[in-house]
Amino acid sequence: MAECVYFAKIFYMFLLPKIEKVTRDTTLTLFFLMFGYKLFSLYFPLFLVDIGFSLPEVGYNYLLIYLPIALFAPIVGFFNHKINPAVLSTIGILGYGIYVLGMILISPHTNFGVGLFYFWQVILGISAALFFVSARAILISSPLENYDRAFSWFYSAPFYADAIAPAVGALFIWKFNFIGVFILSLAIQIFTATFCFSQLKKQGVRPLDKHFSFQKFQQNYRRVLPKIKGRDVSPLILISFSVLLVSGFYQAFLILFLKDSLLWSQNLILVFISVFSALFLPLSLFLIKQLGQFKSAKNIFRGGLIAGTFSILFGVMTPVLNFFNILLINLGRAAGDLISGAGRSGLISQKLKENPEEAGALDTIFSPLGVALGAGIAGLIIGFLGYQLLFLLGGIFVVISTLIFKNLLK
Repeated sequence: MAECVYFAKIFYMFLLPKIEKVTRDTTLTLFFLMFGYKLFSLYFPLFLVDIGFSLPEVGYNYLLIYLPIALFAPIVGFFNHKINPAVLSTIGILGYGIYVLGMILISPHTNFGVGLFYFWQVILGISAALFFVSARAILISSPLENYDRAFSWFYSAPFYADAIAPAVGALFIWKFNFIGVFILSLAIQIFTATFCFSQLKKQGVRPLDKHFSFQKFQQNYRRVLPKIKGRDVSPLILISFSVLLVSGFYQAFLILFLKDSLLWSQNLILVFISVFSALFLPLSLFLIKQLGQFKSAKNIFRGGLIAGTFSILFGVMTPVLNFFNILLINLGRAAGDLISGAGRSGLISQKLKENPEEAGALDTIFSPLGVALGAGIAGLIIGFLGYQLLFLLGGIFVVISTLIFKNLLK
């Protein structure tokens, strides 16, 4: 395991040479975490349909995964005052491993209880809260040169995992069935936990306050919430939140759209995901350079308009979509998501710099809550809207929300 950590250090020094060490460590930890998870997660909607879930139930299942992240984020923020965030991040990664272990235990059985299945989804959500709140707290509390740029590195890490993990996962599923890919994922999460603990624990996080109480916890939120509710911040947060809502539409139903409406095979979907993520890598590197040149507010505006416009384009072109134009449209939409998300995190980081634990918790609440509500809403309305209107109206909603909330700032 020590050799693996040494190799990882050499790898990220080559891959991410011009950013702060804490950003490198956090980004690479997220990459490994997502690599282990995305070995199978991108097939998850197909898996749910195969075991008998309806389209609304697919959306509800994503709600069940992401909602615990938002609900537990403030609790994790509280414990970040009393426990080293690197330790909590490591516990969260191990939680991903426990989730995979649960999938290993139930995968040989076709008659497992639905309640047990949902239990493991909640465990996954709590684990994600532990990791993401703590990782964000580490970044926010660090002396970063540019917060938008640092968080754009952080948010782009899952796309790098997307470029490799699905192909590796498909190979293991073909050779050993799902239990094989779950075992591989478990091994990767154990490695990731080791890497996280050994690297992030060295970073200069805020001094811990072991005497931090719930009274101080409440006082901190009473101090930071007005800064988020201010007229110079809340419209920007709402723009980013609208982008997250529509992102939930795509996360739950894009792959099912390719399967059901376009009749793509699983192999073609695999190729699409791999090509998309491979192309998004250089695009994200370009965007990261651009993000550092603009203020967070401008990044949020641009991200909202880009994401909304490309979602509208996706809906309008549904009758004539093919592999090539779907690829281009989703690259544009994902670019908007990245720009908006990095801008929101940069904005919160700057406004709440003195309270990184609360800032990390609040930022973590927005992302999963937006995706969870988006997936849940999509599950409710897709039955009578269909895929085309779902994506079209989602894009219109984001563009209108961006323009309305932008005017509120004037």
